[in-house]
Amino acid sequence: MLQFENIAWYESGKVRILDRRVYPREVRYEICNNHKEVAQAISDMVTQSAGPFVAAGMGMALAAYESQNMNSKDMWAYLNTAAETISTSRPTTVKRMRLIVNGCLEAAREAMDRGLKADEAIFEHTLEYNNNRYFRVGKVAEYLADMFPKNGTIMTQCFGETIVGLMLKEAKKRGNEIKLIVPETRPYFQGARLTASVAYDQGFDVTVITDNMPAYVIDKKKVDLFTSAADAICMDGYIVNKVGTFQIAIVAKYMGIPYFVTGTPDKDHDKVSGVTIEERDGDFVLQAMGVKTAMDGVKGYYPSFDITPPHLVSGVVTDKGIYSPYDLNRYYDGNTKVELII
Repeated sequence: MLQFENIAWYESGKVRILDRRVYPREVRYEICNNHKEVAQAISDMVTQSAGPFVAAGMGMALAAYESQNMNSKDMWAYLNTAAETISTSRPTTVKRMRLIVNGCLEAAREAMDRGLKADEAIFEHTLEYNNNRYFRVGKVAEYLADMFPKNGTIMTQCFGETIVGLMLKEAKKRGNEIKLIVPETRPYFQGARLTASVAYDQGFDVTVITDNMPAYVIDKKKVDLFTSAADAICMDGYIVNKVGTFQIAIVAKYMGIPYFVTGTPDKDHDKVSGVTIEERDGDFVLQAMGVKTAMDGVKGYYPSFDITPPHLVSGVVTDKGIYSPYDLNRYYDGNTKVELII
């Protein structure tokens, strides 16, 4: 599932995106014929976790294909409009998305100046970017695996995409047969469907629990460590991640186990107050995988993310080491051009 071609892929004037809303019970792809359809697929949660960032690059390649017969001025304007459409497809991750599409614009501009095909240049740029991301997340995985007790029990939250696969790969490499406990992560069940599938495919003991079980299970099953990725790691130490992270972090603190978040501090998010928490259609919480569970007329509320304060975070695990949430500026000491790992 983590191979690029099974996340999002540009080819022959189309973008193919694995529909993570139904995986693994069904393997289905959304076929996008233009960049607006890619943006809509991202908005509709066809792909999740880091998947939208891969899809964004592929969507920009598709936008270049759509505009290939325009003159350079019109094509450049078209690509910039496409970049805005794609980057704003989900409100909480706009700043990270802009980093992706801006890189694609740079690749397109260079190709256009040299008389090369912009769609091919953006596609190659996206592949290179993803290869570099996998390499750097591999470094994160090494530091995180250092924190795993031998044959310990780890609780995750939602689907951290690359870090999930690579932390398990690193644990396997070290002969550390950790066990995973995975909250289901309603209403899209990313934990049950995605994290659990990746862990099982890699040969690990994995158990899915419902989202209201973490406190009991951490105590009963003697969980050693809680970890999650983040949709934003603010420079003031606050963590924005899939809703439910905050409550597990509270329980972890109470139970005396560490919570390690993985990723790169976001220089564009100096303070958490600048983050927009996306609120989706409340009807999603009134059903489970399409089966309605509540009486007609009952209201639902669905914030996609929550905010975990720094005092609940044991460490921020990056490709350069593990940092205190109160000292994230040190990550950039001596190098202000460090790229965000997305």
